[in-house]
Amino acid sequence: MLMQCPECELQVSDKATFCPHCGYPIQPDVKPRKPRNKNNKRRRLPNGFGQISEIKNRNLRNPYRAMITVGKTATGRPICKPLKPESYFPTYNDAYAALVEYNKNPYDLQPAITMQELYDKWFPEYEKTVKDSKAAENAWEYCSAVYTMRVMDVRARHIKGCMEEGVAVVKGVEQTPTATMKNKIKSLFNLMLDYALEYEIVDRNYSRTFKLPDEVVKECHNVKREHIAFSEDEIELLWNHVDDKKGIDILLIQCYSGWRPQELGLIELANVDLTEGTFKGGMKTEAGSERIVPIHSKIRSLVEKKYKEAEELGSKYLLNWIDPNARNKKNIKLTYNRYTKAFDLIRTELNLNPEHRPHDGRKHFVTMAKKYGVDEYAIKYMVGHKIADITEKVYTQREFDWLKTEIEKIK
Repeated sequence: MLMQCPECELQVSDKATFCPHCGYPIQPDVKPRKPRNKNNKRRRLPNGFGQISEIKNRNLRNPYRAMITVGKTATGRPICKPLKPESYFPTYNDAYAALVEYNKNPYDLQPAITMQELYDKWFPEYEKTVKDSKAAENAWEYCSAVYTMRVMDVRARHIKGCMEEGVAVVKGVEQTPTATMKNKIKSLFNLMLDYALEYEIVDRNYSRTFKLPDEVVKECHNVKREHIAFSEDEIELLWNHVDDKKGIDILLIQCYSGWRPQELGLIELANVDLTEGTFKGGMKTEAGSERIVPIHSKIRSLVEKKYKEAEELGSKYLLNWIDPNARNKKNIKLTYNRYTKAFDLIRTELNLNPEHRPHDGRKHFVTMAKKYGVDEYAIKYMVGHKIADITEKVYTQREFDWLKTEIEKIK
């Protein structure tokens, strides 16, 4: 209903708080309503996305709790449980971001999950933490007896059964686990069930309740034979045949630089500096990765030849393997298997010590370095071993002329 404003005598609604024309208070006792701050309004979370609740009246550093939806009750109400491995966050946005990340790839594991399902969830996470996950894959092939078992039902006897009676087909032939493989199977279950324990699928890791039998441990030690350096006669023989035996040039590069067999094929052309006389590479450990090794004068011509060959092939790697019998002519990567086959052939044809293995070039480098008095910390740096002496870690800051001087001590 309209009324006349007592001040300006213009028409105004009797429900107005103030006259819109002159500002006269029509209802002075009524306080104006505070406008909502729309910026503070949080959007409603989608159904099944999860929940975020703030724990008030408690002095918490992380008061926002994120919950995930794992099912519904008979009446349709959501069943929620805390997000794992972290469920409490300092801000709402942090909790929301964690739920977003979870919903991209839900990793919640149900108590009834099978061992195969657990492996499929665990393995991608494990791959991110190691350089080579092949050992875990090979070990899992012997565990088919537990593939369909529920994780919560697996006991020590089932794990031991895989170790003692597991069968895998390798190159078309059925094989039972060796002592080394039994150790790998045990390690596999240790890690997988640790993962299951973290996500509350099991309340105990039965793989860690027993140790490997003494005879298995002893056999593992016997299998791990010591690597042996090449004799002077063998090195001379290798140099005599470097131009007529395929792969000898790569072996000699290893003998005068100390790279692991797996590292040889991973040295990128971009990391070879012929001007400075260095190449960079490495893997396996923090100390071993991205290390720079001087190119010894004895192998410089071999490295230059390989560098030119790589450029002609259009390869990004320094060392390549051209197999005329390969179906895929573009596959020229120097893999560990290719290097091993070449090494075995060289050992046989040149009648070298039959105990030699592909890792022995690295052993030869360390042996010769010690023989000719190369600085201990220079050796550790060049082969990628960890240096415990904190005061000596500054060697990485030394001029590389020092490293070049040290490596040239090797004859």
